[in-house]
Amino acid sequence: MSEITFPISEYSDEKLCAMVAVGCRDAEEELVKRYLRPVRIYARPYFLAGGDSEDLIQEAMFGLLKAIREFDPSHDARFKTFAEVCIRNRIRSAVTNAARSKHAPLNESVPFESPMVGTGASPEELYISREEETERLTRLEQQLSTFEHKVLRLFLLGLSYQEISEQVGRSNKSVDNAVQRIRRKVAGNFGVFSES
Repeated sequence: MSEITFPISEYSDEKLCAMVAVGCRDAEEELVKRYLRPVRIYARPYFLAGGDSEDLIQEAMFGLLKAIREFDPSHDARFKTFAEVCIRNRIRSAVTNAARSKHAPLNESVPFESPMVGTGASPEELYISREEETERLTRLEQQLSTFEHKVLRLFLLGLSYQEISEQVGRSNKSVDNAVQRIRRKVAGNFGVFSES
């Protein structure tokens, strides 16, 4: 096992991975601590109706652990880059697997952009599509309370429920309830407009 000569927080990610490879649990814990916020940020854009954001964060953590344990410095890649790829791949895999399950209608992602964009649509169709998207977002914003606006802004910045609750002065449960209400409103707004 590598001898620790500095505070573990001063070692590079790559050095910590080398220490993990020879059995240093402290090095692994330090890497997990360092990458906790990016893990949350990478998981934020994904949403499974009927699922929990913590489930996606957990999947992202599995991706991080895979990166920590399988990082190979001989490939001339930085650990940060490798970790990001592993984390994103694990999240996408979880979303794909959930969509294949027997409850597929409950697990589909809610798109924030119109399906017309990038499909070879005419300029008129693209314009109408953008107008409809703007209308959906405006309608959603009108349905959010001041509290929900604050929670959504902090949530999209990658803050945990605990961090959001400290910022807004409410309990974790109150924050979770707000996030669930926002998700239902997003699904309702985008579902209503996509049928028209």
